[in-house]
Amino acid sequence: MNDVPWGDLALNFLIVAAALTVFIAAIMATAIRIKNQSIIDIYWGPGFVVAAVVSYLVSAGDGGDDTRRLVVLLLTAAWGLRLGLYIGIRNTGHGQDKRYTALMRKQEGSLIGFLIRKIYGLQGVLMLIISIPVQFAMYQNEKLGVIGTIGIVVWAIGFLFEAVGDWQLARFKADPANEGKIMDRGLWAWTRHPNYFGDTVVWAGLFLLALGEWWGLITIIAPLIMTKLLLSYSGKALLERSMRRSKGEAFDAYVAKTSGFFPMPPRRQPSGADTGA
Repeated sequence: MNDVPWGDLALNFLIVAAALTVFIAAIMATAIRIKNQSIIDIYWGPGFVVAAVVSYLVSAGDGGDDTRRLVVLLLTAAWGLRLGLYIGIRNTGHGQDKRYTALMRKQEGSLIGFLIRKIYGLQGVLMLIISIPVQFAMYQNEKLGVIGTIGIVVWAIGFLFEAVGDWQLARFKADPANEGKIMDRGLWAWTRHPNYFGDTVVWAGLFLLALGEWWGLITIIAPLIMTKLLLSYSGKALLERSMRRSKGEAFDAYVAKTSGFFPMPPRRQPSGADTGA
């Protein structure tokens, strides 16, 4: 078993941190100029692509197995770029998201300092920490093997779940007949958040790809943080509070029959129940 390349990992981490700082600073400057802080959502996924590309380049020559490095780069890029493109298309023409508008009303002190503390600094730190499996995988010398292959399969399941869920929701919203209704079809009949569930599975797959050697276990922090974010903070909890306020009883009926996160067959409803869909 090879020694842990702590020096290489630390250097890679610092270079990725510098690259993400530049990346986030450019987004913040653009957001200030166009007065739309919600564009950061578009660049959440691509931020991980930056981390992957930088790690791939920094680890060239001194890094781990070339096949593993390339697979991790491609999988991270596919996930991050698809997510950024989807959110970009979805948000185009809608102005600043109301969440950010509400946050900006609470501004205290200098604008830049406030934005760094409340939005961009936090996003950058999360990108840096959650991308640790991608960074560490670049220095794993072992061939992909069984665990790596399982990681690819797990990633693919998560990616398809997220992409198909987003596609189904986009089609549903594009139909004027569905105005004001709740999406409870397709994957959305099995879980209220197929996109968020898919996200967590994607990062579980990337974690497995960082397990070529024992020290990859350290990267378990990434999928745990991502899952916590999606369940308790920026994802499920926030969205469901908003849905409950806007949809009321229709949303309660949807909750009564649909799993909150892990996909499960829809629960049978009492006759006459109305989901609003």
